[in-house]
Amino acid sequence: MIARSEHEGPLRVQRAFQPEGEGGACHVYVLHPPGGVVSGDALLVDVQCERDARALLTAPGATKFYRARSEGSASLDQRFEVEDGAVLEWLPPEAILFDGANTRIRTHVELAANATYAGWEIVCLGRPACDEAFESGELHTELRIRRGGALAYFERGRFGGGNAVLHEAWGLFGQPVFGTLLIASPQASQAWVERVRETVTAELGTFAVTLVSGILIARYLGGSTREARATFEDAYRVLRPLYAERDAVHPRIWST
Repeated sequence: MIARSEHEGPLRVQRAFQPEGEGGACHVYVLHPPGGVVSGDALLVDVQCERDARALLTAPGATKFYRARSEGSASLDQRFEVEDGAVLEWLPPEAILFDGANTRIRTHVELAANATYAGWEIVCLGRPACDEAFESGELHTELRIRRGGALAYFERGRFGGGNAVLHEAWGLFGQPVFGTLLIASPQASQAWVERVRETVTAELGTFAVTLVSGILIARYLGGSTREARATFEDAYRVLRPLYAERDAVHPRIWST
């Protein structure tokens, strides 16, 4: 159940659903009715998952970051605090950056010693379906995970429109879509990595999975947000019984 919910502006939380029955995760939809983010917008999602709670958060549609005004920027900050014994899943649709967007996306996760966080983030630079490349603008990303007050994982990225990082083999190699799936669980192991490698592949893009500092990290790089999402959902079906001791139950909103 949701113990407390507050919102300011159009970003808000819908009531919780219980499709998994007793003891399962409550499914919560984060709604942003405008759909698009423009210069000057600052979205903040701040979630606290209390001791032994189970919550799955998602959203109904992609977040679109539009072309920035002169020297304007937009930001999305996601802060998650997960207490002992709790499992928090953050499984949103993709973020789409229009050509000329100037955007910051930051995710900070604070975990207690025996807490679990499972989350993915998918980004599309430009609009490949419209033959629109990301020729100008900039994306800054930051992902920070702390466990028991100590830094467990940190990465930061900068993607400039038209820059070499978008095209070279050491960067995105000309692919507009990239994504990261993370499982930060005290039980995460190399056996989990091998399970995913044996069962999950991407037909058109590249998919890889590894274990870093006890955190399972899977990456997708390719040309399709649909394939990125489908690949991560396949990995989620494999991993959820391991970290949550429950089969994957997809939110109903994914089918609409």
